[in-house]
Amino acid sequence: MRYRALGGTGIEVSTYCLGTMMFGFIGNSDHDDCARIVHAALDEGVNFVDTADMYSSGESETIVGKALKGRRDDVVLATKVHFPMGEGPNRGGNSRRWIVREVEDSLRRLGTDWIDLYQVHRPDATTDVEETLSALTDLVRQGKIRAFGCSTFPADEIVEAYHVAERRGLHRFRTEQPPYSLLARGIENRLLPVAGRLGMGVLTWSPLASGFLTGRYRKGQQMDLSHGRAVLNPNRFDPESPLTAAKLDAVEQLVALAEEMGCTLPQLAVAFPLAHPAVTSVIIGPRTMEQLRDSLAGAELVLDDSALDRIDAIVPPGTDVYPPDGAWTPPSLTTPAMRRRAPGDRAAA
Repeated sequence: MRYRALGGTGIEVSTYCLGTMMFGFIGNSDHDDCARIVHAALDEGVNFVDTADMYSSGESETIVGKALKGRRDDVVLATKVHFPMGEGPNRGGNSRRWIVREVEDSLRRLGTDWIDLYQVHRPDATTDVEETLSALTDLVRQGKIRAFGCSTFPADEIVEAYHVAERRGLHRFRTEQPPYSLLARGIENRLLPVAGRLGMGVLTWSPLASGFLTGRYRKGQQMDLSHGRAVLNPNRFDPESPLTAAKLDAVEQLVALAEEMGCTLPQLAVAFPLAHPAVTSVIIGPRTMEQLRDSLAGAELVLDDSALDRIDAIVPPGTDVYPPDGAWTPPSLTTPAMRRRAPGDRAAA
């Protein structure tokens, strides 16, 4: 296992990060089996574990906390805050009120006194970023978290947060967690260059493109939609969709490349993000021990220029074959009122 510095935090993390989104009722509800997966990853040199409060409504954090008993000091533990955790208008988001409340719940579920990396899971257009940074800075000073970062933030919001922190004397986002894969390379345009210039650590998620880079889904074959991401988002696996067809076309070419290299498609997919100089660690999110073993089998795979040139020819740099699942869409695109003048104003114009 290789290790890299996590931004400017002074923390060394493994280039593979164990993601635990599939722990709990959403994926693997067997707590003992999940604990075995955690222990197997640690035994292979993984020292970085990532979860979130909203994964299986807190169950993932509980599983991780139980699994890390007796091994907590050896692990860099990351979790997240933002998504709703119950009924009511103030049980989610990036406000000080919610962050200082929810960090206590995460600490309790994780069974720990501190969180190494506390991440804001998505932007919040209703909260001033200064309030968010101020609350997180206080948590660092209180010793409840060691550092904080963001997840799936656009480059412009990261830059804005950096300047706010600088002007107000606050701690800044030390990491970003974006989606990045062989099929979704859009973050190469702005996000990764910005993170590199700001010295941020980058831990990327969805290297298997929601399952399309596992090799289970192939062109001309029946697609099994009975498990995994296909159950959560069946519309993203619609065989009649042009996006699905484009993904499957690219997969066929990537399968051929992997076979020539003597590795599996998942191993090629997980190795790819680590070839970018701005990327610190890639998150693998196994549901089963077999999936963990398959991913870790390629831990030493390093892509040379020839392989990267072939990949560039299949999926050009900075392009997305499909919009990454779970990526953040700004309210200016999702709320028509934010991009349409009121009828009276249109008439006056």
